[in-house]
Amino acid sequence: MEGARQRVRDDLLPKIKSLCAARSPSGPLPMAVTLPRARTRIRIDIVAIGTSTGGPNALAEVIPQLPASFPVPIVIVQHMPPIFTRRLAERLDGLTPLDVREAQEGKKLAPGQIWIAPGDYHMIVVRSAGDVVLTMNQRPPEQGCRPAVDVLFRSVAGTFGAHALGIVLTGMGADGRRGAQAIREAGGEVIVQDEATSVIWGMPGSVVAAGHADRIFPLPLIAQEVVRRVSASRDLTDARAAGAK
Repeated sequence: MEGARQRVRDDLLPKIKSLCAARSPSGPLPMAVTLPRARTRIRIDIVAIGTSTGGPNALAEVIPQLPASFPVPIVIVQHMPPIFTRRLAERLDGLTPLDVREAQEGKKLAPGQIWIAPGDYHMIVVRSAGDVVLTMNQRPPEQGCRPAVDVLFRSVAGTFGAHALGIVLTGMGADGRRGAQAIREAGGEVIVQDEATSVIWGMPGSVVAAGHADRIFPLPLIAQEVVRRVSASRDLTDARAAGAK
């Protein structure tokens, strides 16, 4: 495993940086980079997003591109203090037909909902009486952060297993790296924002360097890739179910 990660660092990172460096402000966006991984496409039932520095503007670009019929819930950790996370939810709610709210204890997840972790609280998802619900806690910060992306991603991996899609956007530090590892080890997928469109490539870059990213996308392409993956995975599941009848 460590040898494979080192090959990713040695062989792929220079190519990624070359692609990013080739972009001029008025030029075309770099192409998505695919990192080698053999997997069978599995139905996606949740999207989890982690971000920090530059995240509010990144989310304001991604979220409005999602359709009103988006079929799965979205959970988000944005590193922010209390009050500001509620204002972020209100701002995003005004940009999309989807329902964006600051997370609350015990709320059930449902399609078309977007939940943002409240400042100073970790947010996790758990199964309860057949539903998946949100719960908050003030356990110690991780990577110096509360809420922490790692905490959310681990709970998503534990609750949804291979049916999770993790996204790491622009941000300082390495929060999200271990959580991305947990999602991939559970069979899920992880995509990250590229360096050229990130305000700071700390968080997504750390996921790539550790070998825990499936693909790397410029910010303007992330929403359409999320929609494509969620839709394709559901179409494939429906086709398999029809074939089994």
